[in-house]
Amino acid sequence: MADVPFDIIIYGASGFTGRLVAEYLVQRNQRGEALRWAMAGRSEKKLAAVRDEIDAPADTPLVIADSSDPESLNAMVQRTKVVISTVGPYQFYGSALVAACAQSGTDYVDLCGEPAWMRQMIDAHSETAKKTGARIVLSCGFDSIPLDLGVFVLQQEAQKRFGKPCSEVKGRVRAMKGTFSGGTADSLKATIAAASKDRDLITLLKSPFALTPGFEGPAQPDGSKPKFEPELQSWLAPFIMAPINTKNVHRSNALMGHPYGEDFLYSEMVMTGPGDKGEKIAMAVASDRSLMGDDAPKPGEGPDEEERRTGFYNILFIGSTDEGELVNVGVTGDRDPGYGSTSKMIAEAAICISRDRTDTSGGVWTPAAAMGNALVDRLVKNAGLTFAVEG
Repeated sequence: MADVPFDIIIYGASGFTGRLVAEYLVQRNQRGEALRWAMAGRSEKKLAAVRDEIDAPADTPLVIADSSDPESLNAMVQRTKVVISTVGPYQFYGSALVAACAQSGTDYVDLCGEPAWMRQMIDAHSETAKKTGARIVLSCGFDSIPLDLGVFVLQQEAQKRFGKPCSEVKGRVRAMKGTFSGGTADSLKATIAAASKDRDLITLLKSPFALTPGFEGPAQPDGSKPKFEPELQSWLAPFIMAPINTKNVHRSNALMGHPYGEDFLYSEMVMTGPGDKGEKIAMAVASDRSLMGDDAPKPGEGPDEEERRTGFYNILFIGSTDEGELVNVGVTGDRDPGYGSTSKMIAEAAICISRDRTDTSGGVWTPAAAMGNALVDRLVKNAGLTFAVEG
C-alpha cells in the first residue's frame, strides 16, 4: 500500500480482547517497537475510556467504524497497513471488513474459529486479495497459532533429521489453565445454530479439508471419543479446539504446496492421565457442554489480570514417518490461552505480517503459511511462547 497514517488499527478496541491487544501495543511501544497505531470501534466515548484506563498515550487516535456501515469500514482500512479484528462472531460482524480489506489491499488478522465463515471468505475474496496484495490471515489466536506453528516447527525438524516430513503428527494438550473467551463461546453457539438449519453446513464442518477447496486428503484419525494411548500411558479426551485447528493445519499444508505430504494425518486430543482417574476425567471432558450453556463466558467478559497471568498451556506434538522414525516438539504459552496469550499472539502476527513478511503475496492465509519462522521468532522473543524439540 501507499504510505498511510497507521501501521495497525485495532477494530473492536473497546471490547475485552481488543482492550488487551491495545494494552499490549502500549507495552510494545514502550519497549521500542515504534508502532503507529489507533483504536477503532462504534463508540468514541467507549474508546476514549479504554484509552485512559490502559494508560495509552492521550493522543492515541480513535477511529469510528461500524460493521453495519461499509463506508466507515472502507474509510478505516484505507488509513492503515493492517487491521486487527477482535469483533466476533465473525459470521455476524466480520464479512464486510474482510471484503473492504481485500478490495483495498489492506492486510488483516483476526481470531476466527468459525470454519464455515472462513470457507466463505476464502471462496469470496481469495482472488481479489491476490490481485490487490491484501494478506488476509485468519485464526491468529490460540486457535490456531500454537497448533499450526507447532506442526510447522516439527516438520522442519523432520526434514532436517530424516530428509522427509512426518506422515502423521499427533497434537496432545499436556496441560492447560485458563478459560476460553466469550467470543469463542458465542461463535460456537452461532455456528451450531447455523448448522442446525443447513445440512450442507454440517457436512462442511465435519470435513478436515473444509478449508482446502479443490483438495481432499485421506480419512483422518478420530479424536472425538475418549481413548487410551499406550505410547503416552495416558487417557485422551476430545479437544474442543480440534475441529478448527485441524482444518487450519491441513490448509497450511495445502497453501505451502503440501510439504507435509498429500497423505498427511493429523489429530488433536487432551491428555487426562493414566488409570481409572484418567479415564473418568476423559469421560467428563468428553461430556462437557459448558461453552454451550448459560454460564459460558459472554463477549466482553473475561478473567481478571491475576487469572490471565497465572494461566498457561503446554502442548506436545508427536511426529512419525512411514518407517517409524519419531520426533517430538513441545509448545508452551505463559498466559491463559483465551485472553492473555491470544492478545499477544494476534498483536505480534499483525506486526510480523506488516514488517517481517512483506514478501508474502496477497491471498487468504493461515499463520504458518503466511509468516512461518518469522512469526515463531517474534512469539518466542516477545509473546511468552516456546517451541522446543524434545526428542
